[in-house]
Amino acid sequence: MCVPAKTLMTDIPAERGKGVNKKTVVVNDKMQKGYRYVLTEPPGRNFDPEFRPDLTPREMLSLGVFGGKYMTDCAGEFPSSWFKKAKLSPHKHDPSLNYFGVNASKPLSYWKEKGWIYRDDPRGWFQWYCRYYMGRRLPEEDERQIARWKAMRRHIAQIKKNCDKGDMSCHRKQRQALLHWAYDSRKL
Repeated sequence: MCVPAKTLMTDIPAERGKGVNKKTVVVNDKMQKGYRYVLTEPPGRNFDPEFRPDLTPREMLSLGVFGGKYMTDCAGEFPSSWFKKAKLSPHKHDPSLNYFGVNASKPLSYWKEKGWIYRDDPRGWFQWYCRYYMGRRLPEEDERQIARWKAMRRHIAQIKKNCDKGDMSCHRKQRQALLHWAYDSRKL
């Protein structure tokens, strides 16, 4: 059985003028035991100027991403509001839960083979984004993940070039992949 993550207050006081108490999060789930990280920014704020996602993690989960099989164990690490309308499948990956109803995911083993998985975020980019959104900052890893996020723009260009604006049936797999990377492909 999985033990939910816990958020623990540390002895780190708020910086003068910022009004943000730093928190330490301790994670105990299927993929991490005793992993700790510090939240140094307020949730959803103070993002790198190069990183402007269209969607929050809560919005992504409610739209339907990753076949509903993302973060079904130990969602306690994140706000419960993220999961109230989330389209989740506790048993198996179900592409019908995705907004565009198609599978736009590769298995975790594929991402590991490519070297795209960082040890602190064994579930990949979305786990990094959720933790970044909550206020964790890891400068080198943030830079790497933001560069990967920016590289997804090539799919926006392909949709704009090949699809009529608003045609949700055109390039559904690419549109779903963009949703997985916090781009709102419904607006293309």
